[in-house]
Amino acid sequence: MNRHFRIFAAILIFVTMPSADFAELIVVADSLSQAQTTDGQYISWREHIIDDSQVGDEPGLAGSDGLDMRDLDGDGFEDIVSVHEADTFYDGAPVGFVRIAWGTDDPDRWVLTTLSSGAEAAAAEDVSIADANGDGHPDIIVATELAHLVYFQNPGRNARTARWERSIPSITLDRGSFIRVFFADLDNDGRPEVVAANKGDQHAGSDGQKVLHARNFSIFILPDDPLDGNRWREKVLAKVLIPINSEPVDLDRDGDLDVVAGSRAENRILWFENLGNMQFSQHDIQISGLPAEARLTGFNMDYADIDGDGQLDIVSSVWPGFLVWLRQPDEPESVWKSHLIGTFVPDRLVSVRLTDIDGDGDLDAFAGAYSGGPRDVDGDDIGVDDSLGRIGWFENPGIVAYEPWHRHDISRRIRGMYDKWLVRDLDSDGDPDMVGTRGNSFPFDGVIWIEQVRTDDAQSAFVQARDVDSEQMPMPSYD
Repeated sequence: MNRHFRIFAAILIFVTMPSADFAELIVVADSLSQAQTTDGQYISWREHIIDDSQVGDEPGLAGSDGLDMRDLDGDGFEDIVSVHEADTFYDGAPVGFVRIAWGTDDPDRWVLTTLSSGAEAAAAEDVSIADANGDGHPDIIVATELAHLVYFQNPGRNARTARWERSIPSITLDRGSFIRVFFADLDNDGRPEVVAANKGDQHAGSDGQKVLHARNFSIFILPDDPLDGNRWREKVLAKVLIPINSEPVDLDRDGDLDVVAGSRAENRILWFENLGNMQFSQHDIQISGLPAEARLTGFNMDYADIDGDGQLDIVSSVWPGFLVWLRQPDEPESVWKSHLIGTFVPDRLVSVRLTDIDGDGDLDAFAGAYSGGPRDVDGDDIGVDDSLGRIGWFENPGIVAYEPWHRHDISRRIRGMYDKWLVRDLDSDGDPDMVGTRGNSFPFDGVIWIEQVRTDDAQSAFVQARDVDSEQMPMPSYD
């Protein structure tokens, strides 16, 4: 049902029912945005398609997950590397895609190519970009959920058309599911290492699965020639049940990168303090104040000094649909106090990115959620109280940031999996836009950017890019 028809249908019903019932019919996207900037302009959002199975001419493009951005070809415009599992359901088939959207001077014009597909990119899950071999050109590392890590070396000249040489490090073979991967210079020698979490099995921890085994958080040390896959070395940081993230960040602000990690099966996060010379000390993060039903795994986190006390705090999604701020104590072994930012319940809030959306000088939180139904059809039995694909943001209240932040809902579709966001001002108008992936929505899976629109009068919260898409929905009946 397209947007104009939804509005027309709502108007017809409105004349025959009380105004209180009419409010329940308005889908989130069509509700008038109440979000405002400091100068009184209203904030709404417009969706743009960068890549999908139709515009990108890859009919099997599905299961979109991670992405990263960098100027790969040196033309002055950032490019997008995205990874796609190619699944509409988990069938164990060794297929997947690594795609590049080459940027231009127009944020609605991208040149789309496939860097890798098939078994080499089997259930490609995450990606990171850095100059790994020191030649001045950004290279790519990809984590795949059904296979291994894959390194792609930038050819430099003619990067858009020349073949990118690649290597699958032998030490990563037959290890199962690599779920996250990051380039990071951990020893400050000017060249990156690779940090990765391996959860062993794509379905690890699902009902009916075999007994879980502890798996690795690892650092992979690259040889001078990263294409020599037999010479990669592994340093294991720790083993836990279902490692789900291992993210480089200078958590103690001492000038070197530490690693913040999460265990899904153990419902905990921890960090590895960088002591220098590739030595690390493990610290469990003890947390107070979480909701009783919360499960904090550390799958998606962002980092900022929220309260201005000089300590780097963590903002994290928490199952089943919470967003929390974890305030770092003065001593790393002390308890981190949790503050509830807000909730998407019953939608499974999973992704978060911090940025100043409304221009008031503090950081707000942009978030996305997973839908829980079928990935390739809306389904007649999906209702407003099911887990749906939502996008929204939480407005930082400033000096009273310890209180829940005001939530601004943008879009709520039957299908959507918004795994990751990057902040960019793509249209160069001075306000932040969001670049992300969308899964759980075949044939609409792919890469999108969501333009922030500022107007003098309140507008619909969200304008979708397609006339036909997964159906937009109202808020839950109990919200």
